[in-house]
Amino acid sequence: MDAVGHALRLTGSMTWEILWALILGFALSAVVQAVVRRSAIVRLLGDDRPRTLALAAGLGAASSSCSYAAVALARSLFRKGADFTAAMAFEIASTNLVIELGVILALLMGWQFTVAEFVGGPVMIVALAVLFRLFLRRRLLDAARAEADKGLAGSMEGHAAMDMSVQGGGPLLRRLFSPEAFTSVSHVFVMEWAAIWKDLVAGLVIAGAIGAWVPDAFWQSIFLTDHPAAAAAWGPIVGPLVAVISFVCSIGNVPLAVVLWTGGISFGGVVAFIFADLIIVPVLNIYRRYYGLKMALFLGASFSLTAAIAGYVVELLFGGLGLVPDRAGAHLPDEGISWNYTTWLNIVFLVLAVALVVRFVRSGGVPMLRMMGGNPDGEHHRH
Repeated sequence: MDAVGHALRLTGSMTWEILWALILGFALSAVVQAVVRRSAIVRLLGDDRPRTLALAAGLGAASSSCSYAAVALARSLFRKGADFTAAMAFEIASTNLVIELGVILALLMGWQFTVAEFVGGPVMIVALAVLFRLFLRRRLLDAARAEADKGLAGSMEGHAAMDMSVQGGGPLLRRLFSPEAFTSVSHVFVMEWAAIWKDLVAGLVIAGAIGAWVPDAFWQSIFLTDHPAAAAAWGPIVGPLVAVISFVCSIGNVPLAVVLWTGGISFGGVVAFIFADLIIVPVLNIYRRYYGLKMALFLGASFSLTAAIAGYVVELLFGGLGLVPDRAGAHLPDEGISWNYTTWLNIVFLVLAVALVVRFVRSGGVPMLRMMGGNPDGEHHRH
């Protein structure tokens, strides 16, 4: 019971430590999504030119941070005419270049990890585009499109189909401060929380359990911490492998990243682990259902390799510039609740969250919430 209590205390302390940052991140993300219209995205992502991929990354960064919603939305874009490479770039940016991830990384691990996120993400997208150019055959792509067009629904299909942006015209600031924008922000905010809460809870619980029960010596042996050169080479390879079997994605993998970092994995290994949230086992199974087994295997291998490449680039760049942070700066919070700046920030942002939830309920958001896990377009389901 003491061991269970220790794990739960770590989980509760981590939740309290990052709560205000999560609310802030999702609120900012909701404001951005309120002004980015879904209808414009497909029109802009029709090829795999560098400019298009850069645009896909920017639009993805303004989109959902839920891995399942990002995967569903990428397939929706692909079915509506977006280039497959651009759709995958959008998907990567949706989970790895978002505001809320950067805020949580800075809070729990240090600003260097936030910078590494925004440096490594574009590296991963460029590497993926090169791999697709070299190895993605037309026959495999056509087969994947045929599978996608069958309309098999998956997790977060309903969320991916919803466009909750402000539809009216006028100057940007006027739209942002309009009643419609307040409603739109509230809907996006609540939908995003509904989409990621399971992963977030799972990540916090798993990280708490591992932090409490697994000795550092175990991680040090796996990550080769006694051999710095070998650890730097091994980290970006083992990071994605740990991600695949962790079953935790989206923001939920950050607490586990803290455990891995304090346990001795290399800086690049942590980055590769975070970037590999799109190849956990449940997501790989969704790829199989969406695009067929061969494309699922191709995507799994491609994302794993490009996450490792991004990890190596970040390791070399930040190591060369002397920007790799001290491990002592990252920790699993276990102080509990006390009257400090975290508590005051949590109170302020919980008030904001309550205001958005009240607006969501009063503006008819509950029926939309029920649609999130379903298929609101009435597409054909294959059995």
